[in-house]
Amino acid sequence: MNRLLLLMTTATYRASAFLEAARRLDVPVVVGSDREQALAAASPAGHLTLDFLVPEKATGAIVEFAKHYPIRAVVSADDDGAILAAMAAAVLGLPHNAVDAVVAARNKHRMREVLAAAGVPSPRSELVSIDEEPHDVARRVVFPCVVKPLFLSASRGVIRADDPAQFAGAFRRLTAILRRPEVAAEGGPLAQQVLVETFIPGIEVALEGLLEEGKLRVLALFDKPDPLEGPFFEETIYVTPSRLPAPLQQAIVACTEDAVTALGLQRGPVHAELRLNDQGPWILEIAPRSIGGLCSRALRFGEGISLEELILRDAMGLEVASLQREKQAAGVMMIPIPQAGILREVRGQDEARHVRGIDEIRITIPVGQEVVPLPEGTRYLGFIFARDETPDRVEAALWEAHRQLTFHIAPPTDRVEGIGGSSRESSV
Repeated sequence: MNRLLLLMTTATYRASAFLEAARRLDVPVVVGSDREQALAAASPAGHLTLDFLVPEKATGAIVEFAKHYPIRAVVSADDDGAILAAMAAAVLGLPHNAVDAVVAARNKHRMREVLAAAGVPSPRSELVSIDEEPHDVARRVVFPCVVKPLFLSASRGVIRADDPAQFAGAFRRLTAILRRPEVAAEGGPLAQQVLVETFIPGIEVALEGLLEEGKLRVLALFDKPDPLEGPFFEETIYVTPSRLPAPLQQAIVACTEDAVTALGLQRGPVHAELRLNDQGPWILEIAPRSIGGLCSRALRFGEGISLEELILRDAMGLEVASLQREKQAAGVMMIPIPQAGILREVRGQDEARHVRGIDEIRITIPVGQEVVPLPEGTRYLGFIFARDETPDRVEAALWEAHRQLTFHIAPPTDRVEGIGGSSRESSV
């Protein structure tokens, strides 16, 4: 029996979507997780505890496991397992991306070096130690600039600075995040450095694709209509299909293809973030995994196939009937967190669900839990999904549903240094 090894940390949003896709395909799954599962002893063929921070050791554990329970494909649900997936698949002789290519894509500085050497437009960048004096660094920085971590995702720790004073504050704020014990352990040597890069103006888009022997098959191109100008870069709305003129869409695809080729990525899902201005498209990020959070729920292919099922079919060598996205326009809003505190109440969900075009509203932080906004935070309040005849209607539905929601956030009882927060309740 050939199994799918699905790598996921306990913090992932993606577990249920991938497991449901595997169930639909009747594919036996081995869950490779960073923590031991409660039922692991009762199902030794279905669970594998792995140290994602030491991929060499984890690869050895996977190889030993595969001697008893054959594995046909290794898929990572998120960024955290991407390098491990490539390493394990390589040792097992399974189709995979080159490990060096995945490592380059996961390290933002290395990615910038590779893209610059290949002539792919991307921000100019400099690597800076977290121990450097920010005012000294500011003397050699061209403003506006962006400071960012080398390895964190979902815009965590990404801050724009327009002058030396803002830079010093942004640098200290980011280094405080990187010095947190759990972040330092996750990043290892990467947590000891900060990337400083030029700010690229323009509109932002996201491309979702699938690689087949290095050939990019575009699954969706998302507009991001909410301006992302900083100082923080909390994403809100994704809408597809894109409303950009066809020549600009073609230029975005071509730029992504150039980036994929430069990095050496060959197969599996790819998610790219780009900026578009008068000089054309620029690569901000490119990752060998699918879109994050619950955003994939906005995508359906062929006869209602999910993005995760498409990825698993490709990985397992099963037939993929169609990569064509459904005809309706679709979109998702990642509900932002307005301030730090304790989520006390959510109102207006019924009213929001009755907005024309709204498919689903998913609040992902339970009432009573702490909420932390960017740049320190790692989660959204939830997700709103919409479908309608046109992208404009989808975008309007998402904003209207959001207006119907009220989130009451009380000040935290224990202030978290660097997070801030107001002394009053907040609603959005």
